[in-house]
Amino acid sequence: MRNCYKCGTTSNIHLHHCIPGNRKLCDKYGLVIDLCGYHHNQSNEGVHFNKEFDIEIRQMAQREFEETHTREEWLRVFGKNWLEEE
Repeated sequence: MRNCYKCGTTSNIHLHHCIPGNRKLCDKYGLVIDLCGYHHNQSNEGVHFNKEFDIEIRQMAQREFEETHTREEWLRVFGKNWLEEE
């Protein structure tokens, strides 16, 4: 069963690609998460409208990627180090 990463609900689940503009690469590297509509794009709390939440998701994706790849590979593929925002 799919549930929202943010609140845990199983209702109205959307697939969110963690690094915008890179859907194919996110799919290739598994950098997608489930979010309910509210936390995706149907409220001001959604990742598409909440900068802090958006950065949190991008940082999480980069950490995940770097568990099996190098920082240099991340930069070559995605072009920006999101962990500098920490």
